[in-house]
This record gives sequence, C-alpha cells and structure tokens, in this order.
Amino acid sequence: MKIFKPLFMCCLVAIFTVQCQLNEAMFYASNHENLLYSGRIEKLENEVILIGPASSVSAWFTGDTCVLHLKNNHPDGLHNFYSIELDHEDLGRFRIDGDTTLAIPIEISFQKDLHKIMITKSTEASNGYINVEGIFCENLVTPPKQPEKSIEFIGNSITCGMGNDTTILPCHANQWYDQHNAYWAYGPTVSRALKVNYLLSAVSGIGMYRNWNGIGPVMPEVYENLYLNLDDRKKRDFTGFQPDIVSICLGTNDLSDGDGVNWRHPFDPAVFTAQYIAFVETILKHYPHTQIVLLNSPMIQGEKNEILLECINEVRNHFNQATNKALLIFEFDHMIPGGCDDHPSINDHMLLADQLYPFFKDLLNQGDETGN
Repeated sequence: MKIFKPLFMCCLVAIFTVQCQLNEAMFYASNHENLLYSGRIEKLENEVILIGPASSVSAWFTGDTCVLHLKNNHPDGLHNFYSIELDHEDLGRFRIDGDTTLAIPIEISFQKDLHKIMITKSTEASNGYINVEGIFCENLVTPPKQPEKSIEFIGNSITCGMGNDTTILPCHANQWYDQHNAYWAYGPTVSRALKVNYLLSAVSGIGMYRNWNGIGPVMPEVYENLYLNLDDRKKRDFTGFQPDIVSICLGTNDLSDGDGVNWRHPFDPAVFTAQYIAFVETILKHYPHTQIVLLNSPMIQGEKNEILLECINEVRNHFNQATNKALLIFEFDHMIPGGCDDHPSINDHMLLADQLYPFFKDLLNQGDETGN
C-alpha cells in the first residue's frame, strides 16, 4: 500500500489540474450569436449545415483551448474535407469520416490576446455536408466589424476548386472529389486579397443549358434552391446577402465534347445565349443593384473560346441595349492547368485571382464613389 499511495496522490493532482483547465473553457453551441457563418448554409435548431463549397464558420476566442465539434454528413457514408484557417494562416485541408460528432482539438502554438479560427468546407454540395455542432473554448467573443463589400461567384468545377489540391492524395487515388479545395479556389483567394465577403454557387460539371456529359440539372434549374439541386422545398434566402459583384464563369461544360459515352448535339449558341439572358434576369430579380461580370473560361481556347466570347458579348449587349443595367466582361488568359483532369491547380487559381484582383478592385472602388 505504501508503494502505491504516492502514485495515487500524483494521479489525483493530475486529474485535478486537467479538470481546472477544462473548467476555464466551455461549450458554445452552433446557434450561438458569436459564431459567424458564410456561404450556402442551413441553420437548424441544434446544428448548422455547411452546404456549398467554401461555406464556413468563424469564431473569435481567447485562451489556448479550441475544440471543434463537427459531423460528417454524406448520404452514401463517404467522407468530406474541410480546411482550417487559424489567425489568418492556412493550416491545411483535413478529411472527416463517419456520421457521429467528432471533437477536433486545434493546437494553439502561440499566445495571443485574441484568436480567430475559420472552418471552410472544401468539398461541394453534391459531396454531402458538414454539420457544425459547436465549439469548446475559453471565451467566445463578439466578431469584429465585417467587410461591407461582397462578391458571389457562380460557376462549375473551376469555381469549386475541383482537382486543385494533391497534397493529401494524388489524382484518381480514391473518390473523384478527393482533391477539392474550395478554400484555395480563385474566388475565395481574390476575396481574401480584396478583404470582402464571398459566396460560391458552383457545381462541378454543370453548364448553362447542358452539362459536360448531358446528365443532371443545369445551373438555372438549381441556383435558387438552397442545396444546389432540384429540391425546391428548400429555397435559398437571398435577403441576407446582397453582393456588390456577381461573377459568372459558365460555358466550359456547354462547349465540351462530353464524356465520350453519351452522344451529344453540336453546341447551340442561340440556346446557350437565350438561357444565359434568362439566368441573368433571375439574378437581377434577387440582386437589382449588383454589378454582373461575365467571365470566359481559362480551360478552353481557340475556336471554342471565340464562340463563348461571342455568346457572352450578345448577353452583355442585350442588357446594355434593352435595359439600363450595364454588364461587363472579363477575359482570363488561357492557361495549361496543372491540377487533376485538366483543372487548375492551387498555383493556377492564384494566377487567376491575380488577374481578377485589379479588375474587381476597380469595380468595388467605383461602387464607393457612386454610393452603391
């Protein structure tokens, strides 16, 4: 007994010390007013669902304790990915499996009066969702004043960040979306540089009037639905987000040659243009004061790029002549993409963001001058 008594006392001291440290922190549920959400999300009674690519939750906290409570939510039992940013530094992309809530501790390696953590969904809506249950920390503080300007990026796999990140798995190693990293897609990247809020409405393989393989709904059919699918029982609430700029990058899949299995008609410029005009009218119905920018595709070149530019010029001319709403066009430089399946890599997305930065910066400054 004498041998074990000192060891037992040491264990009691250790347990008491840990308990005191835990008592300094507390659990804040997902619906706490100091948790800031962005992107396509759904708020439920006991959790918040991150739906779209680059949807996120941010928290500002004090102390050196931070434990995230997240749950993977995939209809087929597969995994998802999320990115962590701590104090404006990217800590990387992480996989989340299973269907139970996980307590994920974040290492706080340095002291600071106030920390900021942001969890960003790396994958897109079709890959399932990530449920936010809450955060365990010492003190969750009120978020600082947020940027007044914002941009919505509408697009396909390029805008999603598909195939851009091979740091965890090489291309074609497992699931088709294992290289998704929406945090480093061109939209979030240029938005961070501009210090503006952003939202992604993007689906891999999607087009304006037809998709890359002709299967599935097109963007005008899913855009107004919260989950970017055909389920119109859950509509997106557009009142809480009124972007200064709406950036549309569609057409790559409409102009593609398809999957080589399903036969498809030649590209129809008239149908594409008419659908594009109707889609812009839908956007203006929700955002009457936004500046719409039509982008070409960095993944197509030559004759196809010329056809796409002719079509989006017709769309711009329609609105410039028929209404007082001027649309703008931005042309990406063609690139040879270095990501999976001829998609841009993270470095390529940085180049795309570099091209967009001065253009969007000027537009945002013009908005300040006109009072929009």
